[in-house]
Amino acid sequence: MISYPTLTAEHQALRNQVRLFAEQEIKPQAALLDESGTFSYQLTQRMGELGLFGITLPLEYGGQNRDTLSYIIAVEELARIDGSQAATVASHNSLGLAPIYHFAHPELKRQWLPQLCTGEKLWAFGLTEQHAGSDALGTQSEARLEHGLWHINGSKMFITNSASDISAGATIQVVTGQKEGKKELSVIMVPRDTPGYRCERIDNKMMWRAADTGKLFFSNCVVPRKNMLGKPGEGARIMLETLDSGRLSIAAMGLGLAQGAYELAMAYAQERKQFGRPIAHFQAISFKLADMATKIELARNFLYTTCWRKDTGLPFSKEAAMAKLYCSEIAREVADEALQVHGAYGLFKNSEIERFYRDQRILQIGEGTSEILRVVISRHIGLKK
Repeated sequence: MISYPTLTAEHQALRNQVRLFAEQEIKPQAALLDESGTFSYQLTQRMGELGLFGITLPLEYGGQNRDTLSYIIAVEELARIDGSQAATVASHNSLGLAPIYHFAHPELKRQWLPQLCTGEKLWAFGLTEQHAGSDALGTQSEARLEHGLWHINGSKMFITNSASDISAGATIQVVTGQKEGKKELSVIMVPRDTPGYRCERIDNKMMWRAADTGKLFFSNCVVPRKNMLGKPGEGARIMLETLDSGRLSIAAMGLGLAQGAYELAMAYAQERKQFGRPIAHFQAISFKLADMATKIELARNFLYTTCWRKDTGLPFSKEAAMAKLYCSEIAREVADEALQVHGAYGLFKNSEIERFYRDQRILQIGEGTSEILRVVISRHIGLKK
């Protein structure tokens, strides 16, 4: 019989701590940072001081040695207030730190992880290219091994935590050869100070406007052989394992955003009056709120159970895909209905729900589109191509 997870006193204390921080320090700035498209170094440093970077890493590397559920609760609470700050934490932990911790040379772990757990530096994961997104075999960036050194050429785009002044580098997927007529994919760490490494900030985004998103360019970048994670040709496996865990954090962002949107709708529905009484008292609105609450509760229970599976060593790839798909779709549904509750007032910049409505849209795209996730799930349940 499966024993489902329960929140411990430590989990609840962490939730309270992150919620207080998000409400007191992030919320007053969120709208302005979004409007100006400004990445906040101050908030990033504060999140580092709270131990939100490297939250699941061992103490020896500067981490907090907490479980996956703790990490997911932290992301959920950040996303309840602001998707941009949640994206910074989720991307750095799941895509930046995790592959280094699990697959990097011990020397690289000792060199990089302690400084990446403080919030003073961030690390990115470069997968997406102009012709490579859902299809990883579309990767065109290349790395050639010459005299014990990797020579890297190519580019990446839509990469979180890659262009700010505190971005220290990126782990990128590259083609390192051919095997049985197919591209051999590998992943390599490339520090930002490597000659030939160039980054460019992406502006004018619809969502996560206060998060750092960029393009990366590599022109004959040379790094040591040991900078490869795992072995040549293991890039696809490392990428998929990284995405499995990363999908949990995107699910947490969907859950947190849905919770925040629901709370905004609930507050507005109790305040706004029509026909002489609060609109929350009308069945049309109360049923919307009831549906939102139900969907959020189901999403939270499934996501937390998937975290428990991961922490207890059970297979969780299928469940991670399901959690990411469901939570991102619930974020869309709840944000849409929450805006509907606000009526025309929800369509303007001075309404918080407008930002939530925009931020939810990336969740059905990043770390596996909803369409690709359905492909992943269908294969897990025995449906072959």
